[in-house]
Amino acid sequence: MAYKDYYQILGVDRNAGEQEIKRAYRKLARKYHPDINPGDKAAETRFKEINEAYEVLSDKDKRSKYDRFGRDWQRYEQATGAGGAGGAEGFDWNAYGGNANFDFQDIFETFFGGGGGGGGARRRGAGPGAGPGGFGMHMDGQDIEHSVDITLEEAFSGTQRRVQFTNPDGTPRFITVKIPVGADTGTKVRVPGEGGAGAGGGRRGDLLLLVRLQPHQRFEREGENLKVQAHVDLYTLMLGGEMQVSTIDGKRLTLNIPAGTPNGRVFRLGGQGMPRLRQTEQRGDLYVTVEAQLPTNLSSRERELFEELRTMRS
Repeated sequence: MAYKDYYQILGVDRNAGEQEIKRAYRKLARKYHPDINPGDKAAETRFKEINEAYEVLSDKDKRSKYDRFGRDWQRYEQATGAGGAGGAEGFDWNAYGGNANFDFQDIFETFFGGGGGGGGARRRGAGPGAGPGGFGMHMDGQDIEHSVDITLEEAFSGTQRRVQFTNPDGTPRFITVKIPVGADTGTKVRVPGEGGAGAGGGRRGDLLLLVRLQPHQRFEREGENLKVQAHVDLYTLMLGGEMQVSTIDGKRLTLNIPAGTPNGRVFRLGGQGMPRLRQTEQRGDLYVTVEAQLPTNLSSRERELFEELRTMRS
């Protein structure tokens, strides 16, 4: 598998923090989103790379493995079990002379018999019927990860997704999974017992849905808070007045604009943001940035008045 520099894809330093990575992802996702670039295959490919990079770098465990093992990080994750080190329990490190300077490929082939199959299965215990590499036949099934895209409105209200799998006999199997209110990019929804099948009486693994929040045309999300830009006519900014602001749940609120409000001022509407995950009675805030909307197609009289005003202010 070709090595992908996820830091370069997102345009961040290798020491970048969680928020910096999230900001870079949102900026690029908005730029290359298929809805904004219809029919652009290059933008679609770039969008997929951006999502792949963020999925790894936003997960502390995956990022740690990626930083340590580079192109082999996924193979390491499979060898140690999806999301954990369970697959290495009871492993005979003495077979490698107790030397920490082992070759990762050798261990990988020992785990999976050189074929790389079955990655992520978790060992429950070795018995007389141990298979290749010294593993017992009692193996828990591997966890299966599946990414799902949701809209901001779906994150606000909660939603569900129907996921299709194929049974060993080739028949389709469908699972309906609820996505909780307040879900954001990086939220994981675990469905116990819906992952890979175990061996020798081992339990099935789990299904992990990895949520990805799609960019919104109007709102920008930062945690539980939302940001939105609102166009206000020049006269209201200068003389004061009222304007209507639409919230994510469809309400229209009245915002009072004081006289002399500068372009770019930010107003906070408390409790009008996103619900908090697993604490849905709590909501973030909505931050409204006002942008001056200059008048166009001035009449002769309007132009005269502006000229007069400019003369008075000079």
